Amino acid sequence: MNGNNREHIKQGARVRIVQKQDQRSGKLTEGVVFKILTNTTSHPHGIKVMLENGIVGRVKEIFN
Repeated sequence: MNGNNREHIKQGARVRIVQKQDQRSGKLTEGVVFKILTNTTSHPHGIKVMLENGIVGRVKEIFN
């Protein structure tokens, strides 16, 4: 599942995000959602979240 819709992302969900500095390379970072930072219902580049370890990025993949 991709991370473009806010309703698919819940606090505590395991996700892969792309950090700002990794957007060109496409390197993904895996972690657990601590806080959802994007207020709109959707975003074309992914919903911005903060992981439990403090890393911020846009969600590219959601694990079930």
